[in-house]
Amino acid sequence: MFNVPSVVVATIAALVVVQLGREFLLSADDDIEFLLWFAFIPARYVPEVASRLAVPGGLGADIWTFVTYALIHGNWLHLGFNSVWLLPFGTVVARRFGGWRYLLFFAITAAAGAGAHLLTNWGAIFPMVGASASISGFMAAASRFAFQPGGPLDSWRHHDPESYRIPAAPLAVVLRNPRVFAFLGVWFGLNLLFGIGGAAIPGNEEAVAWQAHIGGFLAGLLLFPLFDPIPRAPAALPEP
Repeated sequence: MFNVPSVVVATIAALVVVQLGREFLLSADDDIEFLLWFAFIPARYVPEVASRLAVPGGLGADIWTFVTYALIHGNWLHLGFNSVWLLPFGTVVARRFGGWRYLLFFAITAAAGAGAHLLTNWGAIFPMVGASASISGFMAAASRFAFQPGGPLDSWRHHDPESYRIPAAPLAVVLRNPRVFAFLGVWFGLNLLFGIGGAAIPGNEEAVAWQAHIGGFLAGLLLFPLFDPIPRAPAALPEP
């Protein structure tokens, strides 16, 4: 908690600033206009529906809302819940990736989450907001190295910078790790519970965009090698 990378602190600060601006600077009508410009709305990509709703922004908003929705939250509980998860998993990834890779990874996994939501909610008029897809991507990225011997979870009693630089195992090896398998099982189970199962997060009646969570998670899991600055461990040579 006392060694959180500055880029993670800046991310949470940006989320708080956006929420404060919506709460104290925008009227109800202005807030609706703000969401139309920056939230992710699947109906935007169906011309006949978008024209009927008069969705603003044109081509620019068609592109930037794939990312900007992740900076907006439905309420303070939503923001607080996501921040609690972003702190540990964003920190692990930021310590390994560095600042600019972390930010690019945030954007790419947000876009992947929006794409998954679009494909499964084609033409929906309700806006999607929240950083959950990106946080899911961070969780997936962390699973590629954090559970390994010598990784961050093995040195949790003290801050060892080198534990974040261990070579990542191939995905096939990672998925055979019992701790990773259990982690993935719990994560997917929770998404099914709150998504398909219809369970509600206490104090938050907003629908859970579970498809976006899965889209961000899969993107983080599969795209991790493209962002990882640590060389992979050399393959073991067969014994003569």
